[in-house]
Amino acid sequence: MDSSPVEDAAGWDQRGRSVTVEELIEQLGGKLICGDAATQLHRVADVASASAHSLVFGENPAGAKAAVSSAASAAVICLGCEPPESCSMAVVAAKQPRLWFAQATRLLSAQKPTSGAHSLAIVAADAVLAEGSSIGPWAVVGAGAAIGARTRIDAGAIIGDGVRIGKDCRIYPKAVLYAGTVLGDRVVVHAGAVLGADGFGYVREAESGAYTQFPQVGTLAIENDVEIGANTTIDRGALSETRIRRGAKIDNLVHIGHNCDIGEDVVIAAQVGISGSTTVGNGAVLAGQVGIGDHARVGPGVILGGQAGVLSGKTESTTGTVLWGTPAKPLREYLRELATLARLARRKRD
Repeated sequence: MDSSPVEDAAGWDQRGRSVTVEELIEQLGGKLICGDAATQLHRVADVASASAHSLVFGENPAGAKAAVSSAASAAVICLGCEPPESCSMAVVAAKQPRLWFAQATRLLSAQKPTSGAHSLAIVAADAVLAEGSSIGPWAVVGAGAAIGARTRIDAGAIIGDGVRIGKDCRIYPKAVLYAGTVLGDRVVVHAGAVLGADGFGYVREAESGAYTQFPQVGTLAIENDVEIGANTTIDRGALSETRIRRGAKIDNLVHIGHNCDIGEDVVIAAQVGISGSTTVGNGAVLAGQVGIGDHARVGPGVILGGQAGVLSGKTESTTGTVLWGTPAKPLREYLRELATLARLARRKRD
């Protein structure tokens, strides 16, 4: 009897190509301490669901023991962790097993190369498609747009006039890149994201109260190695630019307003809203549902906990500080205030 769709999904193989353990070591480093370097790998898995041709990992001695005891064909474990003498799988020791595993995943899931425009794609006559780039069905590439080498534009994506996209990028289905948007290399834009739309800026007429849009004619620059989640929106600059700097990772359902500057290696979780003209420093972390007012400054390395709020014009700049609450304040201070409120509530109740 055939398995159910749910059972099939648990073992879904997102296979791009087969890779040997030896090839992974050549590209990622590490040392083979057990088994055959020629072992073929097709997928990654956790210890519980691993099967033949799977790769698993263990970050500590307990995790390493579980990994090498699994049904996987290979494991990457921490330096100093020793596999049992009876180990039959290929085992690699690495300084950061979790990172090695993540990098191996990218190599294993690499899509088979395709190139050219699908017959159902609409590509302007003067658009430039570099060697190895591909355009999916019903995708649109506007006049004067340039698509870099090995970049993949999936079905239904819209690439506006004059948009420039670098090498090795992936634009998932139905993403929309407005005119005036520039992407660097190795940028990932997930489905439904909208990049370069008009910012929310209006001027009100004093007598009638009617609103007129302030010019939204700036640009949006996305630097190398940025990933942008599904249904996230990032506005163009009003008169200048919005910039997302190298290595930033942005989750689903995030909104970034016009003229913002998001620093290198910033991490932004889902449902964050950042108002216009705000700067976020390198390495900052914004947890889910953080809200930041306009013209605010979040310093390098600052961590904003879930649902924290930064008021308009406010500066939070102490590197490594964990902030919580609205208005955002150091975590220890926030917890003290909560404890005080709880004591007052108990006194009133008693």
